[in-house]
Amino acid sequence: MCAGRVFIYRKDRMAKEELIDMMGIVNEVLPDTRFRVTLDNGHQLIAYSAGKMKKNHIRILAGDRVSLELSPYDLTKGRINFRHLEGRGPATPRRR
Repeated sequence: MCAGRVFIYRKDRMAKEELIDMMGIVNEVLPDTRFRVTLDNGHQLIAYSAGKMKKNHIRILAGDRVSLELSPYDLTKGRINFRHLEGRGPATPRRR
């Protein structure tokens, strides 16, 4: 351990704030991988795709139904974490 540094491990840390899960429809694809989404309750917001969706190259188009997470502190921004496909069954895994 370095001299002069004291590490304190606390068990009584504050809990993370719970995210709000909502469903919506993508209205418009905006620049910088952002999307204008209308929630099921009629509220509109700007959302971005989650890192795992970017990593797996999942494309989001206007008209797609999506699940997103909202912070209770800012209800005008959200993170899209799942794209629902209507009329399709589950995808078969790719063979390598």
